Amino acid sequence: MKLKKQLGFIEVFSIACGAMISSGIFILPGIAHAKAGPAVIVSYLFAGILATTGMLSQAELVSAMPKAGGDYFYVTRTLGPAVGTVAGVLTWFSLSLKSSFALVGIAAFANLIFRINIHFVAILFCIIFIVINIIGIKEAGKTQLVLVAGLLGLMLFYVFRGLPAVNIHNFDPFAPEGFTAVISTAGFVFISFGGLLKISSIAEEVKNPGRTIPLAMIFSLLIVTMLYMLVIFVTSGVLGAEKLDNSLTPISDAAEVFLGVPGKILLSIAAILAFTSTANAGIMSAARYPLALSRDNLFPSFLSEVNGKYKTPFYSIVLTGILIVISLFLKLDILVKIASTVLILSYLFSCISIIILRESKIQNYQPVFHSPIYPWIQIIGIFGFGLFIFKMGKQALFASFIFFLLGFLIFLLYGRKRTKMQYALLHIIERAIDKTFLKDRSLESELKEIIKERDEIKIDRFDKIIEKSPILDIGKKMEMYEFFKITAKEISKEIHIEPDKILKQLLRRERESSTAIIF
Repeated sequence: MKLKKQLGFIEVFSIACGAMISSGIFILPGIAHAKAGPAVIVSYLFAGILATTGMLSQAELVSAMPKAGGDYFYVTRTLGPAVGTVAGVLTWFSLSLKSSFALVGIAAFANLIFRINIHFVAILFCIIFIVINIIGIKEAGKTQLVLVAGLLGLMLFYVFRGLPAVNIHNFDPFAPEGFTAVISTAGFVFISFGGLLKISSIAEEVKNPGRTIPLAMIFSLLIVTMLYMLVIFVTSGVLGAEKLDNSLTPISDAAEVFLGVPGKILLSIAAILAFTSTANAGIMSAARYPLALSRDNLFPSFLSEVNGKYKTPFYSIVLTGILIVISLFLKLDILVKIASTVLILSYLFSCISIIILRESKIQNYQPVFHSPIYPWIQIIGIFGFGLFIFKMGKQALFASFIFFLLGFLIFLLYGRKRTKMQYALLHIIERAIDKTFLKDRSLESELKEIIKERDEIKIDRFDKIIEKSPILDIGKKMEMYEFFKITAKEISKEIHIEPDKILKQLLRRERESSTAIIF
């Protein structure tokens, strides 16, 4: 059963914004400021610029292949099922960890107001979002729209009221730990831009995805990057290093300085809205990965079942919810580093996939949106993401390697025997050695079907006749008589009439009216 297309531009934009505006602005600024000083503003800018390279690559890929599972789907069709399984498992874990982080944030800020058990609140909200997502993605999208509208309004209020309270002396020294710390901190806060990844995973449920998704990605990234920089400028300028470096609730603490206790409560509510929208979007998008892996026989088949009433992947959503609940008991710093590293790897795969798909010259790779300045955007992204990963530290790299190994073992022990898939890298190898060895052209057929679904092409009787017709690949100029002679031989094979008789009929028809159709 297919997933239903129910999301428009405003819902997709809200999902991306809501997924980005959470921990990256309500918790991380204090931790990041301790690493880079006031230059943390530049760290967020660098992270946003590098996210742009990944975003442009993802926008092209998703506009060509708007299927559930996003980056897993196109990485598998580009680099093969082994790498695709690893990428799918990594991204599933990353989005689940980020959702877990958001649920901890909801509980932590709720605790500031009500003094209740953090884990109990986090698990309760997780169950609520599981139910919302099972009921339907349209309902989840509407919930996201309301949450993000309220959140953006409160954040703009914070910026405009906070600007007069900024103390410029709090920015001196600007980069006390040096430029290297600014770069490594950019990698640390990169998780703040993970919301873009969530759009690609729900692409199959978006109306007119070829246009809607790239537009939503571009606008959400621009708006959120500017908002991040403004909020951090105000927060750093109001609190200063002494208060900010030790704070896990920096925005609420700064609001208390210039708005009093009501301001702290108001921004704590904004934080709860932010984490709520992130957790909701996280469960929504993460649940599409087991679904996509299952469709390709890399995960058990029951995970691809879609609920008949609500048209949502019930078992996939429940399994993702269980993973998130387990993640709630991990340490905060480890949670952030693992999620950031895996997220960076996902963007890295996007840049590599664009290069391979374009150079493979696959006919049915037809994106609606084309990444500009190809291949330089992708090359910058590959080097930049590689540098970020290197700067994340041994602990994050080791944890990510464990997830990488887990994904590969799932493929080796379960998926390898159950799936045979053609992928774009094989087309490049075929071209490089100048030898045809690919007998299976299923990738072209699959991409063709995706184009039909994406563009809502209705197949009529004429299309079916053309599809089944023989094709003549003529590489030279020729006279009409010679062309009809070749055509007559081909038609003769199909209808078992002598070629000379067919040739006479073609020439007679041509004298009456032109037969050729020129495309």
